[in-house]
Amino acid sequence: MRLRDRERLHALLLKQGRVVLAIDGLQPDVGHEVLWVIREVLSGEILIAKPLLSSSQEDLAALLTEAKNALPAVALSGIVSDGQLSIRAAVATAFADLPHQLCHFHYLREAAKPIYEADRHGKKELKKQVRGIRAIERGLEKETGEEAQVTRDYCLAVRSALTDDGRPP
Repeated sequence: MRLRDRERLHALLLKQGRVVLAIDGLQPDVGHEVLWVIREVLSGEILIAKPLLSSSQEDLAALLTEAKNALPAVALSGIVSDGQLSIRAAVATAFADLPHQLCHFHYLREAAKPIYEADRHGKKELKKQVRGIRAIERGLEKETGEEAQVTRDYCLAVRSALTDDGRPP
């Protein structure tokens, strides 16, 4: 970080009055270095972005300590991360008394998995019971009445619901 950037960042954080940190790792491909980013949540400013070969507790604790030492004298309110065990341990090492919150995105994604699996299973069972929709639609091809149109719309809705293979959030 250049001196001018450090001065600007310190002035911003001092004016802000408190700091909330977030840490996350980005790995482009398996076997490559992980780019670890520590940012200040309230301002969105990146404090440190550094590639590491290891995601060990020791390496991450050193990175967090480096970020802590780069901060001005301002209240540190908490830290946010995903639930990775090495990050949890590193936070406990570098910030023993600091509140540590799991990221809502990661937390909700994990919470949604059982719901997604139940929905997928229900859809599979429903498909078994609703076979023959195409035959009903073909039987109505020449029909023009309101009842035929409503039935076609219903068949279309059922087919759409059964073929919508969304991904979990």
